[in-house]
Amino acid sequence: MTPDASQWRLPARYDHVDDLTASDLAWEWLRRNDDYEHDFDALGSADADQQVLTEKIRQQWGLRFPCRPPATST
Repeated sequence: MTPDASQWRLPARYDHVDDLTASDLAWEWLRRNDDYEHDFDALGSADADQQVLTEKIRQQWGLRFPCRPPATST
């Protein structure tokens, strides 16, 4: 998914950043990373090896999931 970048220079679009925790700010950057998005989408795939992908995401992105992601309908 390509985000709409038409208004990225507007300061008002980033007022919320002042109130983010370090963790929140890290998530804002990570969720825009195409490689991460690919890995996360693969984790939700029905035919994916969940254990292997979870370990890959843990190692590559430094993330841990306390529970399985919710099922998505496609």
